Amino acid sequence: MAKEPLSSHDRLKTQLKIRLAHLWDGHSTEGQTREQLEVQLRQALQGISGTGQGSSLGKEEETQLIEDIIEEIVGFGPLASLLTDPTVTEIMVNGPDQIFVERNGKLQHDDARFHNINHLMMVIERILGSVGLTVNESNPLCDASLRDGSRINVIIPPLTLNGPVMTIRRRLREWTMSEFVATGALSQQAADFLQACVKAKINMVVSGGTSSGKTTLAGILSTYIPQQERVITIENVSELDLPNRQHWIRLVGRAPNLEGRGEISLRTLVRNALRMRPDRIILGEARGGEALDVVQAMHTGHDGVITVLHANSAPAALERLETLMLMSGLDLPTQICRSQIASALDIVIHMGRYADGSRRVATIAQVIGTTPIGFELQDLFIFEAQTYSEQGRLSGNHRYTGVKPKFIERFRLNNVEIPAWVVA
Repeated sequence: MAKEPLSSHDRLKTQLKIRLAHLWDGHSTEGQTREQLEVQLRQALQGISGTGQGSSLGKEEETQLIEDIIEEIVGFGPLASLLTDPTVTEIMVNGPDQIFVERNGKLQHDDARFHNINHLMMVIERILGSVGLTVNESNPLCDASLRDGSRINVIIPPLTLNGPVMTIRRRLREWTMSEFVATGALSQQAADFLQACVKAKINMVVSGGTSSGKTTLAGILSTYIPQQERVITIENVSELDLPNRQHWIRLVGRAPNLEGRGEISLRTLVRNALRMRPDRIILGEARGGEALDVVQAMHTGHDGVITVLHANSAPAALERLETLMLMSGLDLPTQICRSQIASALDIVIHMGRYADGSRRVATIAQVIGTTPIGFELQDLFIFEAQTYSEQGRLSGNHRYTGVKPKFIERFRLNNVEIPAWVVA
């Protein structure tokens, strides 16, 4: 559908904005505050208005125009308002002319746009520069965390034909378990059970698709680790945040340089972490042979491990873990990998993302053993979807299946109260 043409008034504002930006182009802004820039830009605007071009602009419109140009000079341009919008969880820039956002769980096209590729690259460099990174033709990919905990991915030509592409997954706030329950992500009964599992050092996998809430849940679960325990997190890109955690060591991998050297893999970090006297290990996302070392760690007395995995179901999570173990470079029989996983892992928490944009715990399943073709699991909690409201909100409940967890004795050994409904 074609866009409606701009009114003469809006067209005037656009012309003034472009002219002011050109007037300011090349001026040094180093050491200047936004207030100083505003004063100088207002003087420039008055000069243009003296010719009669800007006479129809009101005070509020002048102020907005100045703010827009300051954002283009020293800020984030058309992304400025999106980066402060509490309803926007993800920003996807597909070249200078197309921006999509995820707002309240739904993907939407946004009317904001960049002037051209140079304008977009200027904003990308500002964002990456804040964390000491850059992209160029020799290094056209970047995956990093920003200072506020948001994650950014940038890929530029010649690897993309759309122009520079940038994806920002925002971290809006820290979640608590009570807030997670309030959103319907899981029931209070299931939350109490998971809290007890963490305290009892139950080994668990948190699985799910992209942007399903896996890392968020892993962070929430970490809050139930006793403060006196030494926690080591291992990630490719720093995403996990353990609020109010004092004894916390953060390990982050390093990508190879342009010559293919200098890489520090997650597997190397996992092996090193085992020499650092950890009480708990949290693997931000298993992607390769490090899965073997984590499973081996569980077998050698490192309990309470939390591993995050991309998968579309609880059984698929274990199958993926098996595949990753086979990527270790060792000639391991498939059945050996399966049996080690089955004896090391206790539960799989699978996160689902639903049509209304909500993220919920879809399944909490315990690992029973292996079969000739895979793994045997038993559902402890399952989300039963019901109906959608007139507002499009999905309702449902998390039902306890009545299956008794096989690891109840671990609760007793770790002096963790066993929920009454488990032994009823």
